[in-house]
Amino acid sequence: MNYNLQNKKVLITGASGGIGKSLCDKFVNNGCTLICTSSNEIKIEELKKIYGSNHFYYKIDLSNTSETSKVLKKISVDHNDIDILINNAGTTKDNLLLRMNSDQWQEVININLNSNFYIIKSILPSMIKNKKGCIIGISSVVALSGNPGQSNYTASKGGLISMYKSIALEVAQRNIRINIIAPGFIKTSMTKKLNEQQVEAILNRIPMKKLGSVEDISSLALFLSTENAQYITGQTFHVNGGMLMV
Repeated sequence: MNYNLQNKKVLITGASGGIGKSLCDKFVNNGCTLICTSSNEIKIEELKKIYGSNHFYYKIDLSNTSETSKVLKKISVDHNDIDILINNAGTTKDNLLLRMNSDQWQEVININLNSNFYIIKSILPSMIKNKKGCIIGISSVVALSGNPGQSNYTASKGGLISMYKSIALEVAQRNIRINIIAPGFIKTSMTKKLNEQQVEAILNRIPMKKLGSVEDISSLALFLSTENAQYITGQTFHVNGGMLMV
């Protein structure tokens, strides 16, 4: 389904990843101007080649608080008319808790959770001034189910859900909607690294017996960004093939 988002501005973090690229495609095809971020300069150049000079691109290392603040200040000055913010960037540094070092813990928390605080705090004032806005965070099925070896990741993604609910309550009267999408196992470069036994073990946990696609996530994000979702805020949407039903 196509929606009319002509001339809307959408800021997408982690725009060069599997889900990020699908989000970019989906919103471009529905008339949006993209503001893309990535931590990789080469991938930024690849995005420029794909989407062209009518869109905007920023390199940002979300694990570095000072760099994040600096780039966000530039984005907020360059663009005081962002309509949609999708906090998609994320990382994993898996290890059992007793083997996890402080750097593995801190980097995942910084990128997956703390960056959302700084990004929303930077973009929200203009949305309040413009009396409109939509913010979407990307959490995970394991935020609710837990997962061995991912205490840092599940903590960061679970924190997002609580954080977004609180902010949604704070700005609901400002015509700003804030929601979370919690994907299950999605076909990305990350899942391509799994061997047959690992994939089979995952599929045995999914009632639909298949992995999701990046389009499953980007299509929902697109819908949540439109007027069709004007009465939806503070919600977490689970896209996991029935792996977790809450």
